[in-house]
Amino acid sequence: MTLHRINELCAGLGHPVLTDGHSNGSDSAARFPDGSRYKVEIPSCEGPDVMAAVLDEADRRGVPIHRVSQGSGVMMLTDAEIERMVALGAEHGIEVNLFLGPRSAWDIGGQAKVSAAVGAAARGNSAVAASLCDAERAVRLGVRSLLVGDLGVLALLGRMKADGRMPEDLVLKTSVLMPLSNGPTAALYEEMGATSLNISTDLTVPQIAEIRAATSAPIDMYVEVPDDQGGAVRFYDVPEVVRVAAPVYLKLGLRNAPNIYPVGGHIGAMAQNLGRERVRRAELVLRLLAELAPELAEAPATASVAG
Repeated sequence: MTLHRINELCAGLGHPVLTDGHSNGSDSAARFPDGSRYKVEIPSCEGPDVMAAVLDEADRRGVPIHRVSQGSGVMMLTDAEIERMVALGAEHGIEVNLFLGPRSAWDIGGQAKVSAAVGAAARGNSAVAASLCDAERAVRLGVRSLLVGDLGVLALLGRMKADGRMPEDLVLKTSVLMPLSNGPTAALYEEMGATSLNISTDLTVPQIAEIRAATSAPIDMYVEVPDDQGGAVRFYDVPEVVRVAAPVYLKLGLRNAPNIYPVGGHIGAMAQNLGRERVRRAELVLRLLAELAPELAEAPATASVAG
């Protein structure tokens, strides 16, 4: 089979192949509802105290924040903590995204100890049920954006949205721990109910363009990647990423930082300092974007939840 035949076969199924030796892909014409190409996401915002520190740092540096996401999970927050995060989000026009459920990496199974690829999977139907209970609790407390790490949980939540048991405007964001490295997988996740897609961290710009061609959902991309997910620092890729992937969340992880999940008061100060540094990293990315591609460098003043 020739390379031409391989490419022809994939294109015939609706997923053409782009390569680094050719165009990176057409400019994406899609936008967020407010017309912007990109937004800024600060991950690992582990509770209201960390969120308050992130907001304070963002205000001090003039960095627009549109989404914060949390990784320790709904079950690691009290009702009062969730309600405070929701209130902070409403006050500042920021989407608050919380992780669902128990996960394999914290369970008794051995596979998750050696492979991060299954670290967020729901191990057994009881873990699926617990994830759905987390979702119901979060929604009851006012959360309208959930971070999902398991395909089965995603499919069931998508079904619950369709039949009215979950809010129609509920954002279902896939975790980076759900591998997403090609267009057909992106299309499948969207079909299952995903409304925001966290792509694999090591993709080339053409590969990202292939995903954009396959889905209408916003893409979430780490432009600085935590060490346990590859550790890349991709600031200079951001202009091309914005060009081909819009609408895209530019997501700031940190290299050379400890894994802090699950967070509690014993490492609260560390979590806050990490949050502040993620905001500083966002400032660096936005400065570079404005310098390298001023025609792409918007500064949307308010957040907008894209579903």
